[in-house]
Amino acid sequence: MHNLVTVWRRSVTAELCWLGAEGPVGIPVVPLMWDDHPCVALPLAHLGMVDTMTSGRAVFALTGAAPDTGPALAGAGRVDIRFDLDGTRFVEHLLDQEITKHPPSRLRADGLMTRRENWWWVPRVLITLIEAEDVRELPARTRPEDALLVRARGPEAGAAGPRVDVVTAAAWPADTGHDVELWRRDGAALEGAGEPAFVFGHQHSPDFERWERWHRSGALKGDTLVVASGAGGPAPAPAPFGFLERWRNHRGLARACKAGIAAAESRRAAAPGGG
Repeated sequence: MHNLVTVWRRSVTAELCWLGAEGPVGIPVVPLMWDDHPCVALPLAHLGMVDTMTSGRAVFALTGAAPDTGPALAGAGRVDIRFDLDGTRFVEHLLDQEITKHPPSRLRADGLMTRRENWWWVPRVLITLIEAEDVRELPARTRPEDALLVRARGPEAGAAGPRVDVVTAAAWPADTGHDVELWRRDGAALEGAGEPAFVFGHQHSPDFERWERWHRSGALKGDTLVVASGAGGPAPAPAPFGFLERWRNHRGLARACKAGIAAAESRRAAAPGGG
């Protein structure tokens, strides 16, 4: 796992992918390290997504174009999921790393006063890659049209977890029923057998206040994705928010995090021995 650890430690953005109950899932994340293990610390706004990670397996991927940090990589294996509802572990072990890589966290949590004001940003779900059982090199995503394809590894892949490949397309229609011809960036065939597939890309503004993900989901048949749903689309790096947009984004994020915290605390209180 050495190469994955080295590149993960140096990278600024990454992807976390898994197989949920309703199909493959993938989100952009900030790559952090817990001791010598790749880790992510998701705000509780992501609670609904975390709830779908029931298999205990995921792929930690690094596909952004970053020539100074080494090759694009994907490491698949078992994960440990821990709820840190008071934020103690996050603040003690991971906050300094996140502040270095993710400027908005400096504004929200760099100091006791800012953490008290933005208390909703500190509780996290910590997801750590316990053992990378399979590490693959991937082509980097170097164009807005490039994306990460997430799907099961094969007919018996429920226990084996997801597979990821970097793909591109001439166009990315989002309407249901459209066929999108995909090309693997390494030149190999996809050989889809009709399995559920999720394709996503992401880009961020220079200040990271805007970090936008677009996606397409559907069935993969051969090299063709039959779109069932989608949102957004490839675009150049977005411009920073204006003042009003920044305020609205902050308010919306705070509401989502507070709702996730309330749901997680209610769940903990209702559990045997909770409270």
